[in-house]
Amino acid sequence: MPNSNWLLPEYIQDMLPDEAWRIERMRAVVLDLLRRSGYQLVVPPLLEYVESLLIGGSHDMDLRTFKLVDQLSGRTLALRADITPQVARIDAHLLNRPGITRLCYAGSVLHTQPSGLMRTREPLQIGAELYGHGGLESDMEVQCLMLQSLASLGISGVHLDLGHVALFRALAKRGGIGSALEAELFETLQSKDIYALGALVNGLRPEVKNALLELPRLYGGTEVIARARAVLPDYPEVAAALDDLERAAAHLQPLARSIGIDLAELRGYHYHSGMVFAAYHPGSHDAIALGGRYDDVGRSFGRARPATGFSMDLRQLHGLLEPQAQPKGVLAPHRDDPALQEKIARLRAEGDIVAVDLLGDPSLRGELGCDRELVLRDGAWVVAELKS
Repeated sequence: MPNSNWLLPEYIQDMLPDEAWRIERMRAVVLDLLRRSGYQLVVPPLLEYVESLLIGGSHDMDLRTFKLVDQLSGRTLALRADITPQVARIDAHLLNRPGITRLCYAGSVLHTQPSGLMRTREPLQIGAELYGHGGLESDMEVQCLMLQSLASLGISGVHLDLGHVALFRALAKRGGIGSALEAELFETLQSKDIYALGALVNGLRPEVKNALLELPRLYGGTEVIARARAVLPDYPEVAAALDDLERAAAHLQPLARSIGIDLAELRGYHYHSGMVFAAYHPGSHDAIALGGRYDDVGRSFGRARPATGFSMDLRQLHGLLEPQAQPKGVLAPHRDDPALQEKIARLRAEGDIVAVDLLGDPSLRGELGCDRELVLRDGAWVVAELKS
């Protein structure tokens, strides 16, 4: 049997130099934008006790999470599938600030299954969370930052979808819907299966039944909001959710190519509590960035603060960009010459790449990624075009 020690598991990939360096620059660009917007960087561990990472009872997150047994404590550990719960723990348990806290992060997460077509099981997640403010202003702040982050990376033509989990929650509460039926309705609305939905809502009071039947049809452009006002019950919670969507869409219009409304979009229903949003790009089948409000996320840590945030996968975003080779460097000979060493140090201080040719084999120079070289002319080391 041939040696396969070099093979990686399915949907796990190495990042080679061109991709790795570019993604590192992308990470720095987004983090600098967040830093200038008042967000402070945190770096949670890759591994935690499973209870800390599976907050909110999310079945989907449980299925996506790798688990193992800690040989020191005997307790079950998990490799994070999402950094958001960790940031909530830091806000609630370590920082414990009474006012608004803005935090950002960047790091790898691991998934038991890929989350979409051609997606890796090891995304490089980057994002921001805002704690301590429950108003629309904080929702719009993180939505703007998400779109600005994409623009800063050179990703244009973004379509933004907006939804609102509180709208469905209000209908379920007003209709006295139990948890089992609520879960079935959630799954059916996500698939927009109107036939199955009709069977599920039989027996509900007419205004709730009719509203739930309308939800799968309430998607499209921002005109959906006016249609929703006309066909949905005039509950205060419903009106407030539609008002928020209308204001957010108007505020975000300059930052997106187009904005859509989908009132049956309940992504993260067991996790989110208010407005949810996702960015799409013609070059990707899946959302390229997403987020929402999740005011109860800190309850597991004893501090259920208002919270909203967004995240995206830098490896996915890299795939949307045009290929870009790394800049070429300067080849330096391997010599014990103080003047040469001084020249190399000066070039590197000025930002040039300088690679020392340790082997001195002309046939291997092409592997070093240089298009110039240091040559000695009239007693001084100068940069010249590298001869092939």
